[in-house]
Amino acid sequence: MTDEFGMIEPDAVDGFGDEWEEIDVTDTEADRIARKRDRSFNEFRERIKDNERLKVEQSVFDDATYAAIYKLVQDGYISAFGGPISTGKEANVYEALGEDDREIAVKIYRISASDFRQMRDYLEGDPRFQGIGNKKSQVVLAWTRKEFANLERAAKAGVRVPTPIAVQRNVLVMELVGQADDRARRLAEVNVENPQTAYEVVREYMRRLYRAGLVHGDLSEYNMIIHDGELVVIDLGQAVTVHHPNADDFLERDCRNIASFFSKQGLPTAGEELYDFVTTPDPDPTN
Repeated sequence: MTDEFGMIEPDAVDGFGDEWEEIDVTDTEADRIARKRDRSFNEFRERIKDNERLKVEQSVFDDATYAAIYKLVQDGYISAFGGPISTGKEANVYEALGEDDREIAVKIYRISASDFRQMRDYLEGDPRFQGIGNKKSQVVLAWTRKEFANLERAAKAGVRVPTPIAVQRNVLVMELVGQADDRARRLAEVNVENPQTAYEVVREYMRRLYRAGLVHGDLSEYNMIIHDGELVVIDLGQAVTVHHPNADDFLERDCRNIASFFSKQGLPTAGEELYDFVTTPDPDPTN
């Protein structure tokens, strides 16, 4: 069932409070596999290393990352691993095949190269991550689990995001929106034929996120993609709960970014007006 903007109707959202649930960043089965380094794991690692399409990207992989992929293969989430779709400073995204050979995306965060300080800005103050310490690897693992949890909550709230499938250590498996050889385009890259409708979809998504107790924290035309006429919100790793001490500042910045983009499309929009739409007339979700 869809509404007037072609968006799915949001499912009933659980009451707020699950954002206080701790996210476990202790050793996983992947860490134990990496330490054990049995014959089958070593053979798997060598097959990945010998993949011509991956050789230039080997800086992304350490033994525990190989083990995380190995565990995801063993659990049936990945049946074949392909080459990179996109490469970034903090993470690479690879094409893969999942259950029933459907195309999926595998996002791998770099343990060594991720922006540790920027990540801490979003993690500190989030009650889900109290006590994770300052160890860089733990911060990156927490960030990956945080993105998975945020995608789950956003989808449940009726926001179109890549469907999260599985998470293991610094590896996130999710729906591939579009195809690897025909990637979905960012909103910044397309000619917006109907800016008014697009704006109404974006602001409704922002309000649904807020109702679900989340603020994206880095929303702009570069973190939304268009595929088959559908707008999809991506990159929710930095999204924070409304209990985060900087949540309101992050929301105000998101509103300014979105208003600025659509103002350039010819719409009379303002960040303050968008902020009011997102936060009212619904009650403050922190209460």
